[in-house]
Amino acid sequence: MARLILQQVAKRFGEVEAVRAVDLDVSDGEFVVLVGPSGCGKSTLLRVVAGLEDISEGSIILDGRNLNDVAPRDRDMAMVFQDYALYPQMTVAENLAFALKMRGRPAAEIHEKVARISEMLEIGAFLQRKPKALSGGQRQRVALGRALIRDPKLFLFDEPLSNLDAKLRVSMRMEIRKLQIALGTTSLYVTHDQIEAMTMADRIVVMRGGAVQQIGSPAEIYRSPANAFVGAFIGTPPMSLLPAEVQGRDVVLGQGLVLSLPDGRADAIARAGATRVQVGLRAEHVRLVPAGTAGALPVTPVLVEDHGADSVAVLRIAGHEVLARVPTGSVHVGQAGLAATLDTTALHLFDTVEGHVLV
Repeated sequence: MARLILQQVAKRFGEVEAVRAVDLDVSDGEFVVLVGPSGCGKSTLLRVVAGLEDISEGSIILDGRNLNDVAPRDRDMAMVFQDYALYPQMTVAENLAFALKMRGRPAAEIHEKVARISEMLEIGAFLQRKPKALSGGQRQRVALGRALIRDPKLFLFDEPLSNLDAKLRVSMRMEIRKLQIALGTTSLYVTHDQIEAMTMADRIVVMRGGAVQQIGSPAEIYRSPANAFVGAFIGTPPMSLLPAEVQGRDVVLGQGLVLSLPDGRADAIARAGATRVQVGLRAEHVRLVPAGTAGALPVTPVLVEDHGADSVAVLRIAGHEVLARVPTGSVHVGQAGLAATLDTTALHLFDTVEGHVLV
């Protein structure tokens, strides 16, 4: 049973704290994605788990075994890197077989495993080619195969799709996830792409400034972000954040535009004692209606992005921009006679100091 436990894991480079007191429990067979902007510490945390960076504080436990002082080669992990890291002088078959040869495995076993992995990844036709004769997608399949062939307790993925074009990234993320489900191997995957995180993960770990902001399933994090950063970072299109002032049971967006909060939310804001907040709105919770509709706010479309099945309209409301998901072709830039209703039961309210969620 390959359960990974991180207890108060920290990594410092001199005075710089790259990873701060991370606690994480990854269940056997679970696919967990570390996501966040560049420099948030996610790749450093992955390298600490792999043993490629020394741990500054805390404990790393895999399958009940403390790995703090265990060499990388003895941790029973396999890592897939962003730049493939294939041996250019070796053929595909030799790249796949290398780790097994270094472990002194019998030739028959090596041959059988190379054949099985190459068939699984559909790279059997390339076994005698060298990496320079392969496309980016083919090289990434070989890199995956080199990790798979070792039958490790833990897979580590460090932004493995970053160097691929958009279409290939979509197909490869599906292939990686299908393989992981079929094999049931515990996996830790790093990406800065929140779409990859949302589509691939059993659970997501959102990081910022070396610290964990929230851990949860994609649906939990999307529907109930712990703070304004998570709300704006997770989701496509991103959550709109509007500064507002609390006045009794209402939220004033500016220019005299008022949102009346449902009783439960109004009571929660009153208990928190907040007077200034950020209002978080998902695009699907903004609905365009004809101007003059009761309770609707006047809007002006300033940009419309056609996404095919639907479009995203950028609306100017009370001097701020709000994103709305609309039917394709239903709105155009500068269109007059429009207003918007906001679903006040679904909006999020964050404090303006730390950005923590209020309701």
